Amino acid sequence: MLQVIELKKSFGGKPVVKGVSFSVDKGEAFGLLGPNGAGKSTTISMICGLLKIDGGDVRVNGLSIKKDPMAVKRKIGIVPQDIALYPTMTAKENLVFWGKMYGLKGREAKAKADRVLADVGLSDRANDKIETFSGGMKRRINIGAALMHDPELLIMDEPTVGIDPQSRNHILETVKRLNEQGMTVIYTSHYMEEVEFLCERIAIIDHGEVIALGTKTELCNRLAGGTVIQLKVDPIKERFIQRLKTMEAVANVKIVEEDRIEVFVTRADAALSQIVALSLEHRVQLLSLNVKEPNLEALFLQLTGRSLRD
Repeated sequence: MLQVIELKKSFGGKPVVKGVSFSVDKGEAFGLLGPNGAGKSTTISMICGLLKIDGGDVRVNGLSIKKDPMAVKRKIGIVPQDIALYPTMTAKENLVFWGKMYGLKGREAKAKADRVLADVGLSDRANDKIETFSGGMKRRINIGAALMHDPELLIMDEPTVGIDPQSRNHILETVKRLNEQGMTVIYTSHYMEEVEFLCERIAIIDHGEVIALGTKTELCNRLAGGTVIQLKVDPIKERFIQRLKTMEAVANVKIVEEDRIEVFVTRADAALSQIVALSLEHRVQLLSLNVKEPNLEALFLQLTGRSLRD
């Protein structure tokens, strides 16, 4: 369905996207996971034809965004980070407007708007103005606008930012249902749990580069030390950190905050007693200790030395 080939983009001479490549199969839910400023939105904007590509290409069903931009755009539905709706128009009027922008005729656009309103769970608010909606409801209509022309590829750029948990769950379930019905989805986020819930394969992007790509299982298997032991200590002592690194069961140690340490271990049972003993030996007070199973957050931390939400 989609081929992203060595995409590059610079602003003011500063590279922002540095040769990003990945592919997405028809019917797949594909995740782009990374912190704010990683280059996710710039990559998405080039895929959609909203930003000029400095290098590389994008192909949707074999069509190049460079050679056939309008043909490619007709196949794509984009849900941007910002709300792309007219606040003084009703929900249905907004959907009909965007449907007409994609070439739907009046009666056809209205019928499609009714179906989309049902899909996003807002049929009862069809004739209410957008300015009366909550943030979560606006985002649901924002998704509806991207569905009006029945796109083959739905691209969602941080669609749950700044909304309440109930609306967030509704959006995630809607995207899950669309994908199960055959819609190809690209979902970008810096929320690891959303990408894990929705996506079969995931690309982790940081500083404009794909630093890891695969299924969740494949990515988590890359962890040098499958389990993470989180320590909150007082104080952090350099000698204590160095001794932790020399333990046989320890693969890596990261200082996350001024009083918090992440210890990547191959065997948690063997490491726990040694960590407690070392803390006593070095007079380091353990304020809390938490054992976490492998996840994408831990992998990102190991690859970059920082959290997804930094």
